[in-house]
Amino acid sequence: MEDLKYKEITGKVIGASMEVHKVLGNGFQEVIYQRALAIEMPYFDLHFKREFNMHIYYRNIHLGTRRVDFLVEDKISVELKAVIKLDDGDLNQALNYLEAYNLEVGLLINFGAKSLEFKRLFNTKFKP
Repeated sequence: MEDLKYKEITGKVIGASMEVHKVLGNGFQEVIYQRALAIEMPYFDLHFKREFNMHIYYRNIHLGTRRVDFLVEDKISVELKAVIKLDDGDLNQALNYLEAYNLEVGLLINFGAKSLEFKRLFNTKFKP
């Protein structure tokens, strides 16, 4: 198996998300899962910023800001959804945020399905 960057951190975020999904199930609005995950992540020894404003630039010109659901350990963007099924639009949005924030790794987590869905995302345009 390939060695995934920040796999310990992403594993903890996924574990915390699974716990939230196990307790709440599916069917709530995204904000409910966001609040529950904010309660759960410290039990997994994760440090995070919730609804953190990230600046978006184009050619070094500030375009505005966008809030990431969670910025975990100042390294990983976590975008939450509460939809029946993730689609390409959800995936593209999360990937665009990674590029705009210049973060290397992200997670897209969906609480809306019967079973928790998650995707690890990698920014191929990341500039250290």
